[in-house]
Amino acid sequence: MKLTSLTVISPIDGRYGHDTELLRDIFSEFSFLKYRLKVEIEWFKKIVLISKELKINSIKSEKLLLIDNILNKFNEKDAKFIKRLEKKTNHDVKALEYFLKNKIFKLKELSFLSEFVHFACTSEDINNIAYALMIKDARNKIILPLWSKITKILKKMIFQYKSIPILCMTHGQPATPSTVGKEIANFYYRINRQYKKIQNIEILGKINGATGNYNAHLSAYPDIDWHHISKKFVISLGIGWNPYTTQIEPHDYIAEFFSCISLVNTILINFNRDIWGYISLGYFKQKIVDSEIGSSVMPHKINPINFENSEGNLGLSNALMNHMIQKLPISRWQRDLSDSTVLRNLGVAVAYAVIAYHSVILGLGKLEVNTVQLLNNLEQNWSILSEPIQTVMRRYGIKNSYEKLKKLTRGQKINKDIIHLFISKLKIPNCEKERLKKMTPFNYIGESIRIVDNIK
Repeated sequence: MKLTSLTVISPIDGRYGHDTELLRDIFSEFSFLKYRLKVEIEWFKKIVLISKELKINSIKSEKLLLIDNILNKFNEKDAKFIKRLEKKTNHDVKALEYFLKNKIFKLKELSFLSEFVHFACTSEDINNIAYALMIKDARNKIILPLWSKITKILKKMIFQYKSIPILCMTHGQPATPSTVGKEIANFYYRINRQYKKIQNIEILGKINGATGNYNAHLSAYPDIDWHHISKKFVISLGIGWNPYTTQIEPHDYIAEFFSCISLVNTILINFNRDIWGYISLGYFKQKIVDSEIGSSVMPHKINPINFENSEGNLGLSNALMNHMIQKLPISRWQRDLSDSTVLRNLGVAVAYAVIAYHSVILGLGKLEVNTVQLLNNLEQNWSILSEPIQTVMRRYGIKNSYEKLKKLTRGQKINKDIIHLFISKLKIPNCEKERLKKMTPFNYIGESIRIVDNIK
């Protein structure tokens, strides 16, 4: 069976392939090979550039452009050749090394240096930096732009709906009102905090040999400060340097990175469920798309499928990320291979999140506030004013204030007339009675508007 979007096993590359296409440039097998090839080439160039120390014949810098062309012209034919080598060697990085050696050996000006490909490296010296560069690109090119898009939409909604009152629910029961804008602001602020945090997570790499001590390096060139060279090399690639490792970079930063994404995913699950509930209550309407069908048997339905899709995929993403958070920082002694197969699924974990982000963006684009329903719900719940009334009564020392409002409102059908009659009988200043009577379920919204105006 030919591999197409219809025949792939995973919906990531099938049903949702249009949402995850950009991830192929980072997390596909082809891209992983290319990232590793970049690291091998840059390390080879580093060796050549310190040729005086290594007592290698010096190479003119323009000759290094020939090496760069190997990466720039890397294609699927090259990748397939590496995979054929891997079948023979049963070792992916060694196959890549042989490929690069072969390419350099064919360059007359550089052929004598072919043995300096993968010089003093263990496989993880190459792999860990490749993964770091992949994660860096995923963060900067995929995750941050999508988070930014979500927060921009939320921020627009905050100010658009900042004055529209909403009956809040605590324990699923009517509670103190807020505004639609303020309730959206709660989620905006939470996501925006993590947006800032993820930018500051240091992505790390190492290149220090089989157990992190430069043993092989020093055996060849004992008078060179390889620790310093390692630092300069890793930092030159735009990532942070981890000076203390075993054979592997311990992946703590990946756990930090996924913890941040997982938290945003959890916040969005919370958001999706709240919006789903608000749609069910009629607080929000969904824009009608004539060509869409909500149910195969019930023609009237407009289902909140985008928020449901987002919730489901966020759960899948978190399941994988949480496993990686717990698994990746653990390695038996100086190295075991149990992290290798897990790391190859980094893109899968990110992909489920990306699918979810696209879904929530699509869902938000269909929402319209149903002001009529919001006001109707508030009108049916005058009892919520028991909170401010009993609080003012306490201010004036009226005993059992809470208990008196409890007796009046709990389990009772309360309206404006009942509330105003109760206020009229209170032994408080008339000005306070007038102030309380001006309160309604529609304007008892505290500082919600001013708080929203201060949001950044």
